[in-house]
Amino acid sequence: MSAHQQGTELDLSWISKIQVNKPAVLRRAEQIQARRPVKKEWQAAWLLKAVTCIDLTTLSGDDTASNIQRLCYKAKYPIREDLLKALNMHDKGVTTAAVCVYPARVCDAVRALKAAGCDIPVASVATGFPAAQTHLKTRLEEIRLAVEDGATEIDVVINRTLVLTGQWKALYDEIRQFRKACGEAHLKTILATGELGSLTNVYKASMIAMMAGSDFIKTSTGKETVNATFPVAIVMLRAIRDFFWKTGNKVGFKPAGGIRSAKDSLVWLSLIKEELGDEWMKPELFRIGASTLLADIERQIYHHVTGRYAAYHDLPMS
Repeated sequence: MSAHQQGTELDLSWISKIQVNKPAVLRRAEQIQARRPVKKEWQAAWLLKAVTCIDLTTLSGDDTASNIQRLCYKAKYPIREDLLKALNMHDKGVTTAAVCVYPARVCDAVRALKAAGCDIPVASVATGFPAAQTHLKTRLEEIRLAVEDGATEIDVVINRTLVLTGQWKALYDEIRQFRKACGEAHLKTILATGELGSLTNVYKASMIAMMAGSDFIKTSTGKETVNATFPVAIVMLRAIRDFFWKTGNKVGFKPAGGIRSAKDSLVWLSLIKEELGDEWMKPELFRIGASTLLADIERQIYHHVTGRYAAYHDLPMS
């Protein structure tokens, strides 16, 4: 991943002027969903691009060392080798962007990836994921412990109460402390947009997170009732663009929650290309948080290569 985004001083005058035009955002979201994102002859290339942007994730209460090991193996070998050979991509080092686990499973992931001989980053959720309803001291210690165990990316979740009550300075101060606790690890800040109340709050929270030094802003924990949606994404991407224009600092974007189909991944890539340009279409600045998406992408690549749809026994279990 690229160098840290250092953030800026808190600018509450900017925050106070923000008002999102909801009807315009909804119209734009409808346009994105209505069109075919990629021509058929380019779909395999775009799907492989999507693979390289996936944070392959498991965040289950029954996670064990063995299923973390399987996750890491799939991260290193996300697409079957014969399919990659057919696309002349078998020697290009196609892997997922990272694996994402709970803090207690970071050591398992680091060991598994080391044993596999690869340097895929380990991301850990933290700060009382998913609700963030624990003491700040505990949330900061959780970050430090995950980093000590080998996580190089930390997906923190904000305290939604601070957004809903308009405590923007308090939110900025908390995220600055998260940034400091991360040390050399990259900071991905989860806004939990489905619980922020309005698109204007989504924009303001995005801007505060970037001012505070977030390397990425992320839509959701995947545990909310409403997760990654296109209206929310458009607002967050416009905030990223505005922040870049004002400061020159590039911040990444990560949608997560409910992204399960290969078609979904193509739409998300198209949205990134249209809103932010080709420079953001790489894992340093775009990630997709997903646990089941990869299986459908592999099925679609199988269909592209063979002309057939995969039967149950045609593709290995991930």
